[in-house]
Amino acid sequence: MRQLRTVLLKFLCVAAMLAAGLTAAGTSAHAATPNRWGFAVVDVTSGVPDLNHQAGSWPVGPTVTVTPGGVGQVFVRFPAIGIPTGGVVHVTAITDTAQWCQVQKWSMSGADEIVAVQCYRYGGIPQFAPFSIVFSESTGPLPAPKAFGYVHWKPAGGGIGSQYNSSGAANVVTPLSLGTWTVRLPGLGSSGLAGNIQVTSVDPANPARCKASDWTPSPAEQKLVVRCHNATNAPFNTGWNLTYQYERAITGAGIPPKNFGYTFDNVPANPGPYMPVPPAVNYNSQPPFTNDILGAGTGLRLVTFHGIGVLQDDVQVTAYGTGPEYCNLLTTWGTFGGDAVVRDVACYNATTRVNQPSFVTYVSAF
Repeated sequence: MRQLRTVLLKFLCVAAMLAAGLTAAGTSAHAATPNRWGFAVVDVTSGVPDLNHQAGSWPVGPTVTVTPGGVGQVFVRFPAIGIPTGGVVHVTAITDTAQWCQVQKWSMSGADEIVAVQCYRYGGIPQFAPFSIVFSESTGPLPAPKAFGYVHWKPAGGGIGSQYNSSGAANVVTPLSLGTWTVRLPGLGSSGLAGNIQVTSVDPANPARCKASDWTPSPAEQKLVVRCHNATNAPFNTGWNLTYQYERAITGAGIPPKNFGYTFDNVPANPGPYMPVPPAVNYNSQPPFTNDILGAGTGLRLVTFHGIGVLQDDVQVTAYGTGPEYCNLLTTWGTFGGDAVVRDVACYNATTRVNQPSFVTYVSAF
């Protein structure tokens, strides 16, 4: 009887783990995404950034810390989640001016993960701006239909530096022309537009910004194009990070967190409030709550994620389209009555605000 109870308990544990999108194996080699993750809003150039907007898979106690580098550069230290190689990082500038922030590099230091971030004004002028940042590393399968994948393309045409695909397939990157690449994520397909995409430039020496365009899903794969530009509006070969999420948080996690969502503002001239369609691009983890978008002036979009606004949290934004436009956050989002209110997503062509499609993703630690 005791042996029967033991077997039954093991069966129930495995069933519970599978329901949460996990596997029964205890090693990271068999874990379902993610292994490690962390996010923060970096609003200082030295010390501890805003505790309301930082969390991670590290033990209770330590915090994210920041140290200054050169002009416009900071080093973000995520405690106790360092990995020798791999993972992916995204950053979004938070400013009321035409600026962006990019990743220069990331690496393990002791038990920690350190990310070098550089921010620029349009034209390539180094200048610090507050920014949101998220780091994650994943391995293992994820039961369909949920899907998650990422690619780090090395600077200077160095090929794929790290990648993950929750179907177990290998992602494929094909350079097309100056500053343009096709990305295929096999096994993560859908019959129509579904999920969310985030893209961040990675370059240790040159100002660069990257975005997504030409999204073509099929049942077999997600196919899209990454486009990058230099300090102004010229196409430019650089490194980049891309993450695709479908019914998973930008960190790769499932439950927890219970509170996450994403949306695709694919009609940026719509004064709103409107809910983007198809519904699969406008996901909210707490139905019947949903997300809506309201115009706040040319190039400004107020995005509300209803019912999932819980501190600590993070927001990332990526522009979509074939041109040189880019997007950032006008100010740090807020949580009000359970809603997460992004006021606003701001998009630019050079230094002029323009209506531009964009991807927005929100995640809480809980």
